[in-house]
Amino acid sequence: MTEAELLVCLDALIASWESEVVEFKQASQDFDTNKIGQYVSALANEANLRGSNSAWLVFGVNDKTRQVVGTEYRREPDRLHGLKAQVSQDAEPSTTFREIHVLQHADGRVILMEIPPAPRGIPIAWKGHYYARSGESLAPLSLSKLDEIRGQGLREDW
Repeated sequence: MTEAELLVCLDALIASWESEVVEFKQASQDFDTNKIGQYVSALANEANLRGSNSAWLVFGVNDKTRQVVGTEYRREPDRLHGLKAQVSQDAEPSTTFREIHVLQHADGRVILMEIPPAPRGIPIAWKGHYYARSGESLAPLSLSKLDEIRGQGLREDW
């Protein structure tokens, strides 16, 4: 994506605000990698259930004020993109970000992590646990949602 496309994308995400497939974090200096993995699991599973092409974890936006505040999270490009490998190691089945976009916004650096939906019939776990969203919070993936994802494979007509 170009800078202009990223800006349009960010503006659209902020306008629609947090949902089951979008999470904003200030992440001013650092952010727990384990928590990122939980968000990847939750957002990927929710994107699958909602038929979304992508889910988003966005750093550098205050999740209370809806303002871009910038982030210093992993300033070095190699460290930032190394997050893909870190996530894929503990996600089951192995998955990671579709892309990690960095936007130099007028109000600060923003990181937009694009997460693909869980594959049809296969929920995404993080360190053996399945996650989902409950409003704006992380929660265990409920049995009904787990069954809904797993049942997708049964509906295929071969």
